[in-house]
Amino acid sequence: MDEVSILVGGIAGDGINEAGITISRIFGWLGYHIYMYYDYPSLVKGGHNFAIIRAAGHKIGACSDMVDVVLALNQDTFDLHRARWREQTIVIYDRDKVQATGTTQTSGIPLLQVLQEEGGLPVMRNICMIGGLCQALGIPWSVLEGVLRKHIPKFLDANLRVARRGYDAVSNQSTITPLSDPPLPVLIGNQAIGLGLLRSGLQAYVAYPMTPSSSLLEFMARSAQEFGLQVIHPENEIAVMIMALGFAYMGVKTAVGTSGGGFCLMTEGLGLSGQAELPVVVLMGQRTGPSTGLPTYTSQGDLLFIMNAGQGEFPRLIVAPGDAEEAYYWSGVAMNLAWKYQLPSFILSDKILCEGLYSFDSTAAGDPGDEPPTLWSGDGSYQRYRLTESGVSPLAFPPQLGQVIKSNSYTHDENGITTEDAAIARAFADKLQRKEESLARELDGYETVKVYGQGKTALLCWGSNKGVCVEIANKFGLRVIQPLVLSPFPVKAWEAALQGVDRTIVVECNVTGQLSKLLQQKGYNTDYRILKYDGRPFSLEDLEEEVRKVIA
Repeated sequence: MDEVSILVGGIAGDGINEAGITISRIFGWLGYHIYMYYDYPSLVKGGHNFAIIRAAGHKIGACSDMVDVVLALNQDTFDLHRARWREQTIVIYDRDKVQATGTTQTSGIPLLQVLQEEGGLPVMRNICMIGGLCQALGIPWSVLEGVLRKHIPKFLDANLRVARRGYDAVSNQSTITPLSDPPLPVLIGNQAIGLGLLRSGLQAYVAYPMTPSSSLLEFMARSAQEFGLQVIHPENEIAVMIMALGFAYMGVKTAVGTSGGGFCLMTEGLGLSGQAELPVVVLMGQRTGPSTGLPTYTSQGDLLFIMNAGQGEFPRLIVAPGDAEEAYYWSGVAMNLAWKYQLPSFILSDKILCEGLYSFDSTAAGDPGDEPPTLWSGDGSYQRYRLTESGVSPLAFPPQLGQVIKSNSYTHDENGITTEDAAIARAFADKLQRKEESLARELDGYETVKVYGQGKTALLCWGSNKGVCVEIANKFGLRVIQPLVLSPFPVKAWEAALQGVDRTIVVECNVTGQLSKLLQQKGYNTDYRILKYDGRPFSLEDLEEEVRKVIA
């Protein structure tokens, strides 16, 4: 087998996500590229949780509907996913909780007995099942042991005993061939975002937990001591944004994380960022709305909201990475450019990218660096909002001996003094416009639009749909065009990407085709839309079926 898909399922509390990560690491050690999708309801305990781990010999970012192995920790996993089974799908199940019928490729493990005899904790049921998985697929015990020793040192001896019992309880039914590619680490998208922010000088992270951004808060909290990072959890999202802007006023590079409902509370503070020219980076992890919506499921329904959030007119940077490498690089760029141009920047993500697990190739990601902002020289009297050709005023941070450093949400003059003078109001509106134009010119030097393939029919996608679009485009000989920057929109790069394209198909996870609407605003019409808006991502089969309808 050179590609395999594995589904592991149970209830919240069974450690399904951690089981999926452990399986991913095993295949990573064998040289495979990984993508994992994690599906769970908004419940602390119970419900039906499952993860699909796909391992392949090439870079991937999507899952198949069909699976080769099922690890069933409860009856629901056995019953609800029968449509995913292939003829030769291997099913390993908890003999105490699952009645397995209708298939011959099954292996039951008495998990309760194993845990009692080996002194294991209840959560170790999944480790026992993973042992059975490795034996079934012909993965050497040494690989599983190595992964457990490196990544799960807590209760290691008990985990090894339980895993070995699962390994010995199942017969070998297939063979996974190790690949020659060097092992790559696996990261969820939020971890890649966090590393990119840290690489570009992040000093403080402020957030109120909200799926799917919460795991970034957890990652930053775990990393705080190692990186000298301040991590703060205020009482609500209003406080998050205002505190972040207070950090910016003092010269502290800061990011915040949220989702749609939380960002609604931040929009007044966002306007303060725009008017006072205080930089802030916002991870916007989209999920299904409106209101509470489907709180643990995905969507791309907030693009136009982010484009237009906040009253009045002010520039903003919006980047939309599509995998772990892009998340790392463009998060760093978002930090650098937010401070260089003194404006809010957004990392527009979604549940699939935030919580999806990817193989991460640091050499392919690129290095965003840590670029310092334009600082005041110290000569003369400081003018916080000095008018410049670029629209960017040199920065100084308090305290500065003998200087006043004002920050003002009101219309103001160069010194930051409140005014309602018409000429000054116009001059400072023009200043913000020049700043956006300067940012757009600098972005011309980045790869703001990626192109895959050379077909005359192009799939247009953004964010996490990149992975599934690239694979399906390769199958049909299509082109994929992926904008990585959505504001300021990269007109030159977009026009270059469209050269030779006769037909465009927009692929999005929303109801109204928001990328299509944005493109139309910029003067680009699209031919077809493939939209999915049930909270789940496109599978390979989903998109293939819809593309066939269009190109037939």
